[in-house]
Amino acid sequence: MQKDYINEIEESMRINKFLSDAGYCSRREADKLIEAGRVFIDGIPAKMGDRVTKDNEVSCNGQVIKREEELILLAFNKPKGVVCTTTDKHNEVNIVDYINYKKRIYPVGRLDKDSEGLILMTNDGYIVNKILKGSNMHEKEYVVKVNKDITDAFIKGMSSGVPILDTVTRKCKVEAIDKRTFRIILTQGLNRQIRRMCEHFDYKVTALKRVRIMNINLGKLSTGKYRELSKNEIDELIRQL
Repeated sequence: MQKDYINEIEESMRINKFLSDAGYCSRREADKLIEAGRVFIDGIPAKMGDRVTKDNEVSCNGQVIKREEELILLAFNKPKGVVCTTTDKHNEVNIVDYINYKKRIYPVGRLDKDSEGLILMTNDGYIVNKILKGSNMHEKEYVVKVNKDITDAFIKGMSSGVPILDTVTRKCKVEAIDKRTFRIILTQGLNRQIRRMCEHFDYKVTALKRVRIMNINLGKLSTGKYRELSKNEIDELIRQL
């Protein structure tokens, strides 16, 4: 699928944004590479704040960087034990190595090692930045099992906002599925958020699965497998972004 949806690609953009949108690295990592003198624009060392156009040749570590014309967007059912840190190439259960896709892709956000379920994989930094931007309030839905029976007070407390990590979580939708399983819909992604929220009420998470990101559902996708998003799914995802 061509990236026809990004009509807003600027005539010029900052070099760190170019590297991020090209899927080479994050903007923060790009800044470090620029400062280290490893990024070049038309053979000249790049400086912080430099801008590039489609006519410039950008390279990093001797590799020419180009924005992919083909949009890759996959839904992957991550198993427990697989890590989403793409920089950890020595870990045998790194998510990129696990999928072993034919082209360079990387995860949109993270699921911690002990969690499973839906994670999107892409080659498009624009989509990553839009989905992960906290102020956009994009929904992510999880099914969670805990170590003891759920009470009405627990459901009310979880949904009302929980003090963790020097902040209070946003109000969210929480509903019990059975005695020890609940469904929760978040619009933010703090580090190990659900686990920390449960710990605040003296509950321990025994299983955590993400089943939806925005309009993309895990459905019946088998653990450890991936699928390409349909055109309708991508169109709706872009509309929401």
